[in-house]
Amino acid sequence: MAPILALFSVCDRRTSAYPSHRSSEATVFSLGYLVRTWETNLFSDSLTMAQVEKRGGLLRKSSASKKPLKEKVVLMYDEIFMTEDPSKCSPRFWEELFLMKVNLEYLEGKLESLDGEELMKIKDNINCLFQHCIQALGEEHPIRVVNALQNLMESLDSLLCAEGSESLKSLCLKLLLCLVTVTDNISQNTILEYVMINSIFEAILQILSHPPSRREHGYDAVVLLALLVNYRKYESVNPYIVKLSIVDDEATLNGMGLVIAQALSEYNRQYKDKEEEHQSGFFSALTNMVGSMFIADAHEKISVQTNEAILLALYEAVHLNRNFITVLAQSHPEMGLVTTPVSPAPTTPATPLGTTPPSSDVISSVELPLDADVQTSNLLITFLKYSSIVMQDTKDEHRLHSGKLCLIILTCIAEDQYANAFLHDDNMNFRVNLHRMPMRHRKKAADKNLPCRPLVCAVLDLMVEFIVTHMMKEFPMDLYVRCIQVVHKLLCYQKKCRVRLHYTWRELWSALINLLKFLMSNETVLLAKHNIFTLALMIVNLFNMFITYGDTFLPTPSSYDELYYEIIRMHQSFDNLYSMVLRLSTNAGQWKEAASKVTHALVNIRAIINHFNPKIESYAAVNHISQLSEEQVLEVVRANYDTLTLKLQDGLDQYERYSEQHKEAAFFKELVRSISTNVRRNLAFHTLSQEVLLKEFSTIS
Repeated sequence: MAPILALFSVCDRRTSAYPSHRSSEATVFSLGYLVRTWETNLFSDSLTMAQVEKRGGLLRKSSASKKPLKEKVVLMYDEIFMTEDPSKCSPRFWEELFLMKVNLEYLEGKLESLDGEELMKIKDNINCLFQHCIQALGEEHPIRVVNALQNLMESLDSLLCAEGSESLKSLCLKLLLCLVTVTDNISQNTILEYVMINSIFEAILQILSHPPSRREHGYDAVVLLALLVNYRKYESVNPYIVKLSIVDDEATLNGMGLVIAQALSEYNRQYKDKEEEHQSGFFSALTNMVGSMFIADAHEKISVQTNEAILLALYEAVHLNRNFITVLAQSHPEMGLVTTPVSPAPTTPATPLGTTPPSSDVISSVELPLDADVQTSNLLITFLKYSSIVMQDTKDEHRLHSGKLCLIILTCIAEDQYANAFLHDDNMNFRVNLHRMPMRHRKKAADKNLPCRPLVCAVLDLMVEFIVTHMMKEFPMDLYVRCIQVVHKLLCYQKKCRVRLHYTWRELWSALINLLKFLMSNETVLLAKHNIFTLALMIVNLFNMFITYGDTFLPTPSSYDELYYEIIRMHQSFDNLYSMVLRLSTNAGQWKEAASKVTHALVNIRAIINHFNPKIESYAAVNHISQLSEEQVLEVVRANYDTLTLKLQDGLDQYERYSEQHKEAAFFKELVRSISTNVRRNLAFHTLSQEVLLKEFSTIS
């Protein structure tokens, strides 16, 4: 914050030094000075907010014999909106004003009634109002502090909605972000009670729905909204939650989606640049000479800080507003393939990747019509690419939380009927290039070989990728559970709507079986920290889902045959799992009940193995074949379906819907605390340099 303090500490001197454009310039510097004042003088939790009075400010109505009587504060407001300096006749005018009970409705009405010409006539008085509000914030008298803040906040709201200086709006937003994040725990920031009562929600939406304002201020507006939504969200009725949940204006929702998509896309682009730079360097050449033994270490060097603030905004939009689901599928040209001229911005100090807000929207559905020769994208694709990056490395707590939030968002999407409709739509095919963790036993897939498929295939690819790449000592049990839940919910939709998805299901089956093998081989270590039987039961029930209902959603009969082939081929893994859970379920221990559930869930898998294995052995003996090919095994399977007896299992296509308040409250409280700290630390006041501000306001007469 040091550059800010240096820049704005001369607020009062600047006002008198530039009389030709005193109002707007001094207002800007006053806002900057307020940030300094607010950071050094935290408001006490004991502050209470003044109640709103009637807009007219009348103490009594007019009659035939008497004139209407107005409140004194209303009369003082009227003096401010005159061309004369109100303190000329009354030297103690400003001191008295901040001891008066604020009439917000009257002040708001006066500000809204002014046009540009009228505002310029009283610019000196408006500037004085800002200056004295700021000075009053340093007072010890709590009434003056509260009243000054209320006057100032009302002015900020009017500035955000008004057509005027973009730099002024930017400072207003950054000031509001500073006010919101002044405490790490925003729910303990009592000043936000005022922002709850006197909402700035409409002003934020206006910025998002208006392309020029969105390009300049969209990022700050979206982050501010995400933080306000999380103020005491579990303790009381938060009006921002209610209002966000019912927004149905297409321009506003699309504007919010564009801001989020741009921020995530910028992160993806910077990560890809870092990756390519790393691969083309000396280390890459050395690796090629000595082998791939250092691949994992190389990957860790390009792990970068994630943008959790914008991710939280996406979560709140998806979770609270069903209308926002349509924005996820809004097609637009691939952001990485489209470039648009951007106005030059002042050079800013380097900040961690992902924390710097993008300078402008890269795309606009109006400015950039779709081109048949250009790869199209949408917010969901951008998010999936982002998730594939942040979910690669979950070794530290920060990245673990980012990966968890990505999976929570995917959980909300997988539960939504409309989202599933466009995820599985055969007419909406995209080529999604997910980032894959470098591993010794596989080569990086070429981007050009990626097929165009329904988006649900990319979601399943992401889940398979996570399953395969995170079987490690520090086992992320919670993330694995969420990953399997996402797959299960997608299968439930396919079963319900009889969607026959053409997907390489074998990759999923193989990943699940390898995960079971990992759980068994690390039983002792994992049981000391986790209940692995919960995860094992979920995996087994996924196979039961395929066995019981696969004929309704697998693409072809041969796909169902391949399922049986994989179960038979990997029968030793299922046999070992059964032995492990049987052993623990027959002993009197803490895992008895959990292991028993897995034992019962394995009944159909064991029935398949016990039914087909003798017939396969018999076929091999009769035909004098030591080792059967896949086609020969499938021939035996197809010939013996009729004699197979399976048990009908209930509830396989049912699941518990996601609930934030009951299960995730602690996670989001900690996440918002972390975001609040990062937002306050990275507030980019340096992007509004003194030189730029002076140049802008030098044109104001």
